[in-house]
Amino acid sequence: MNLNIDIGNTRNKIAIINNGNIIDRIVLDEISPNTIHKVVQDYPEIKNVILSSVKQLNPELLRFFKSKFDNFIELTSDTKIPIENLYQTKETLGKDRLAAVVGANNNFPTSNVLVIDMGTAITFDFINSKAQYLGGTISPGMEMRFKALNYYTGKLPLINQKDDFNLIGKNTEEAIISGVQSGITFETDSYINYFKQKYDDLKTILTGGDAIFFDKKLKNTIFVNLNLNFIGLNTILEYNLRK
Repeated sequence: MNLNIDIGNTRNKIAIINNGNIIDRIVLDEISPNTIHKVVQDYPEIKNVILSSVKQLNPELLRFFKSKFDNFIELTSDTKIPIENLYQTKETLGKDRLAAVVGANNNFPTSNVLVIDMGTAITFDFINSKAQYLGGTISPGMEMRFKALNYYTGKLPLINQKDDFNLIGKNTEEAIISGVQSGITFETDSYINYFKQKYDDLKTILTGGDAIFFDKKLKNTIFVNLNLNFIGLNTILEYNLRK
């Protein structure tokens, strides 16, 4: 049984995976020896752990994982992966982005795949049909865009997302909502259209916290997979266990 840990910008998520199937997903306030001990009490068959973090980790936490489990992998730029990583600065590549493209390749191993992660930031990452990761883009996520308009201006209010909105706002609140949400929708569809023209057999996967919100708002056909990062992490873990 495998434990996958994903420490992101805003949330700490874990998944317990047995024979390739996610049997439980948990959001934790913190990742610590105490919280992991509680997870292991519920799932004593956990033997293998992979940890991906966008933050600097406490050395004591790493020592705990290494001593507690039979196999522990901290995902770094040096970790062996089942794809070819052509990113020029591998040490700066977000581990969540790397896990997502590995997961995408696992789902569609012979296809060109565009991965769109709508989280704190919005990332577009492309892996081709030869299992070569070519890179991608990073832009502010939806909440970040709303907060930036409020923070960097003198009078614009802080607005929250709204499911129903008009393209043309008839007041300031509607204009902000449309500007942020329509902007993301147009941006996303434009990227998908560009890659569809350039690459045959393109598959597009949408993941991240805001994926469900934008799913039906896009004109293009996409696959939504909220477990994509965990699929990628588990694929990397299993790949290293076979080495």
